[in-house]
Amino acid sequence: MARFPSRRSPKAGLPPGTLVHVGAVRAEEVKVTLIRYDAMQVLEQIVDVTQCVAVAPPAVTWVNVDGLHQVEVIETLGRRFGIHPLVLEDVLHTGQRPKFEDYGEYVFLVLRMLYRRGDGGPLEDEQVSLVIGPNWVVSFQEREGDVFDPVRERIRSAKGRIRAYGADYLAYSLLDAVVDHYFTILEGLGDEVEELGERILSRPDPHLLSGLHSLKQTLLFTRKAVWPLREVLSRLQRGESPLFDRDTQLYLRDAYDHTIQVIDTVETFRDMIAGMLDVYLSSASNRMNEIMKVLTVIATIFMPLTFIAGIYGMNFAHMPELRWRYGYFVALGAMFVVAAGMLIHFRRKKWL
Repeated sequence: MARFPSRRSPKAGLPPGTLVHVGAVRAEEVKVTLIRYDAMQVLEQIVDVTQCVAVAPPAVTWVNVDGLHQVEVIETLGRRFGIHPLVLEDVLHTGQRPKFEDYGEYVFLVLRMLYRRGDGGPLEDEQVSLVIGPNWVVSFQEREGDVFDPVRERIRSAKGRIRAYGADYLAYSLLDAVVDHYFTILEGLGDEVEELGERILSRPDPHLLSGLHSLKQTLLFTRKAVWPLREVLSRLQRGESPLFDRDTQLYLRDAYDHTIQVIDTVETFRDMIAGMLDVYLSSASNRMNEIMKVLTVIATIFMPLTFIAGIYGMNFAHMPELRWRYGYFVALGAMFVVAAGMLIHFRRKKWL
């Protein structure tokens, strides 16, 4: 169920480009990490925002910001890298959908990073904003902790091509890490879908409906995070920005293929959930039909027995059978014969 804001947005009435943090405060304090590297060396340290500055190529500068609630930090960083206030406004407004904007000297990307707290915990998302310049990348996250550790490890250990390539390849690596983590999320969701399907087939209890509804909402949540990313990657791998080399565009094409695969998997799971709901409703209907069939058979058998009991329950003075010595037993026997005959007839008709 959609939830509507209960109070006025803090941005209402303010001019465009006004920096106001919109969203939950997910970090106690803002943490700025600077990683500067080239083919020969790596420098990694936690710094003050005033120490962040890009250096000349071929060195690549990656500034990662964890926490967005201190607006002055974001504003200072924007001034040092020449980032437009409208971009910073989108960074601070954490309800953005995935998108790509080209500002000429740099490009702006918004991603949705999915994660789960603990095993089987609820699915949550976080906005990740990337500003990519000629030899620098600035990433903004709502909280500390992300899926970029493999990228950091490749930079530290000089594994792969990342140290030999520029900022565009770093941006691709970060984007690819987010997309690859979708597969981890989908693997867990696939296990839940499979387990729920087996439970519905074995015993369609009513409480399973809540599980179906929860999975359906989770898949819809995942789809909203992934679906717009397809257009973002499509524009990037078509070469619309000169900041991305042709070699990097080949890797972006691979990330695009992965995104399509994620979307197809999500759609498959949604179809499976819809099929499970149909199976549950059919099973519940069949179970109800079986119950009604048994009750109908019982009622049908007791109809002639009730008729016989009603005949001999009438208070007429002159009824021949009332004075028979064995009339009671004959009436019970007749009821038994009628009931047995009806049961045999139902079995021959395969109604039982």
